[in-house]
Amino acid sequence: MSEPLIECIPNFSEGRRPEIVDAIAAAIAAVPGVHILDRHSDADHNRSVITFAGPANGVAEAAFGAIAKAAELIDLDQHRGEHPRIGATDVVPFVPLAGATMAECVELARSLGRRVGEELGIPVYLYEAAATRPERVDLENLRRGEYEGLRSDIQTDPGRAPDFGPSRLGKAGATVIGARTPLIAYNVYLTTGEVEIARKIARAIRHSSGGLRYLKALGLLVEGRAQVSINFTDYTRTSLPRAMEMIRREAAGCGVAVHHSELVGLIPEAALIDAAQWYLQLDQFKPDQVLETRLYAALGQGPGGGTSFLDRLAEGTAAPGGGSAAAHAGAMAAALVAMVARLTLGKKKYAEAQTRMAEIAELADRLRAAQEAAVSLDSQAFEGLMAARRLPHETEPERSAREKAIETATRRAAEIPLQVACDAVASLELAAEVAESGNVNAATDAGSGAAMAVAAFTAAAMNVRVNAAGFSDPAAAEQWQRKLSDLERRARKAESRLHKALKERDKKALVPERNP
Repeated sequence: MSEPLIECIPNFSEGRRPEIVDAIAAAIAAVPGVHILDRHSDADHNRSVITFAGPANGVAEAAFGAIAKAAELIDLDQHRGEHPRIGATDVVPFVPLAGATMAECVELARSLGRRVGEELGIPVYLYEAAATRPERVDLENLRRGEYEGLRSDIQTDPGRAPDFGPSRLGKAGATVIGARTPLIAYNVYLTTGEVEIARKIARAIRHSSGGLRYLKALGLLVEGRAQVSINFTDYTRTSLPRAMEMIRREAAGCGVAVHHSELVGLIPEAALIDAAQWYLQLDQFKPDQVLETRLYAALGQGPGGGTSFLDRLAEGTAAPGGGSAAAHAGAMAAALVAMVARLTLGKKKYAEAQTRMAEIAELADRLRAAQEAAVSLDSQAFEGLMAARRLPHETEPERSAREKAIETATRRAAEIPLQVACDAVASLELAAEVAESGNVNAATDAGSGAAMAVAAFTAAAMNVRVNAAGFSDPAAAEQWQRKLSDLERRARKAESRLHKALKERDKKALVPERNP
């Protein structure tokens, strides 16, 4: 088996002097086995993002070299830019790729943080999955007051003491290091230079202000244009097209329009496929119509030649486990529903069902994408919980921090399979519907999809209940149990509809072929 790969996407507070960014990139590229995948600089933000990947040890060494070089060349006392920042190397996230786990990325973040604090004398804060306190999970909380505010707070406010390194800032500021799932950084430029319009739109769309979940946004002035700077923290829940259309509506209300947009760094292929399918109205699109996807399948590989999910499931490690398998089954259930819906489209015999079948195909595709994402998210949640339980707990502050970290991780470990269960029941209900009114010759496929959905729900519910049993908040645990009870009632009702539909369909089936 090939060595696990980890992605690192450090952000540096320099976007106007390419020679400095070159020097930082050279420090990364000098490490054997590490590959720079992308480099993006913005003069108005005065910020650069370098994306690289490789085995854990190489990525950690490259990140350390980059942080050291940035500290040598960037003076935060002289730095000015549109983007919030607290350090020369502002943030260093690690993301698990092929064969890697979130727990490995958490350990990588913590070991790198300790080394940076001890050897470079730079204060380090841990965030996202590596955070040692609940209030440090979100990057925005750590950037509060930026470099100028942190310079005094770090010495006087115990709540702002770093996880590693001294409680004082030098010219390199502080660095935030962590582990997270893939993030999409996306900027939208408007046909105006009025930055307040961008700020108004950002307030309307971001979750913290009551907008779209899994979306963060700021309004900035870049290249003389108002810019809405966006981070998608879970593109399977809030898609790029949904956010873009909301921006268009908000902009129109202000008398402006979208001028253009840009990506910062890299983007998962699935996010682009989702956007293309939505905007091009490819109602009957199937992901395996992508050339590379079909090629990898023919070669028996995942993208990039990695091992398959089933290979990893059989390895004898704790993750992926039953929760990931539940999501995998849920993805297959949704895929079968989409298949039956598309086998119905374009058939004169089912003319009255065409509109609804197109809707079901799109809904099923979204459910499948969410379940596919949950396969890795569930493993990462479990690994995060294990990492929290391994935190030191010899002193009272350590015990308190560990308890809070375990509570946060347990909540995530329950909420992910709960969403898998919700999506599985939604697929089950759609399976019953396509069994009732879809192509009669694919009725057994609808039944197979329903069976997979039931399996996904059953397995996911087990994971919710085991985490609820040990959760410190009885009210939240009881809410999860009530949700499961409601889902069970919906599932029984859908199964009853399905069995009735299949009996009726058995009488109507005229030919054995799937495609008449």
